[in-house]
Amino acid sequence: MLRGLPLHSDPNLLVGIETSDDAGVYRISPEMALIQTLDFFTPIVNDPYDFGRIAAANSFSDVYAMGGKPLTAMNIVCFPVKELDKVILRSILEGGLDVIHKAGAVMVGGHSVEDPELKYGLSVTGVVHPERVLTNASAKAGDVLILTKPLGTGVLATALKGGKLDEELTIKLAELMATLNKDAAEVMTEIGVHACTDITGFGLLGHALEMAKASSVCIRIYADKVPVISEAIDFASMGMIPEGSHLNQKFCSQHLDISHDLEPVIGDILADAQTSGGLLISVSEEKADQLLQRLIDRNTPAVSLIGEVLSEPKGMIQVR
Repeated sequence: MLRGLPLHSDPNLLVGIETSDDAGVYRISPEMALIQTLDFFTPIVNDPYDFGRIAAANSFSDVYAMGGKPLTAMNIVCFPVKELDKVILRSILEGGLDVIHKAGAVMVGGHSVEDPELKYGLSVTGVVHPERVLTNASAKAGDVLILTKPLGTGVLATALKGGKLDEELTIKLAELMATLNKDAAEVMTEIGVHACTDITGFGLLGHALEMAKASSVCIRIYADKVPVISEAIDFASMGMIPEGSHLNQKFCSQHLDISHDLEPVIGDILADAQTSGGLLISVSEEKADQLLQRLIDRNTPAVSLIGEVLSEPKGMIQVR
């Protein structure tokens, strides 16, 4: 959609749209750069407070993936005033505000539009040192890959829409998606890693492919090492696969080398369209054990070494 549009270059724009990265980064001084991102979507859970928490956590994730610290947030709201009680909107905003506070950020305003379809999210601004920006374009051959949240939220959200989740699993799903990547981001920036991206709508395969292309490397994923919400496999086996997951598989197909003996349902999970997923971190093998232990110490939702970075074939994903 942007092809041919007159985009201006700027030497202070450290990260733009070229690598399909998580956020934009603009240097404002030798010691500081701004990280800017926004995200919003329609409800994926029934409880408005939980929806607000999840949408906010998802919005902050892009700043964490760039190695930054969020400072401010602005609400983005589309709300059908004539169809829904305003109490619902207040509950959504309350959930979002609670997560903003957990992130250590400040809510400074926002914008609302009357719309027949409910949508909510945040525009977030953060900061990072210009020399410590993390992108998806710096993974190096010899690195290993660590994932910090389990896959399967897309499948479970689809099952929830179909009325198939019980209360306990619904709560588990909401809490996982509402969990900030704050602790994982702080640990990885303290230890020092090469590259990072967060796993959201394109699924693990899609975001790994973006990293492989941007870094000119091959990413090999070991399917049996990838953390998955156990119930998601059952529902995926029943055919409850979100449409986005099928689109992800199609998008990746020309750059994907999958073992012939991999169960199809596992392929579905690897492409599962996540909401507020974990961080995919590319780190040197020498620092991997330290990073894993620190992530465990901070009670990260999932801590697993799921793959490695190879020099060839460039721009490819291998699943073994």
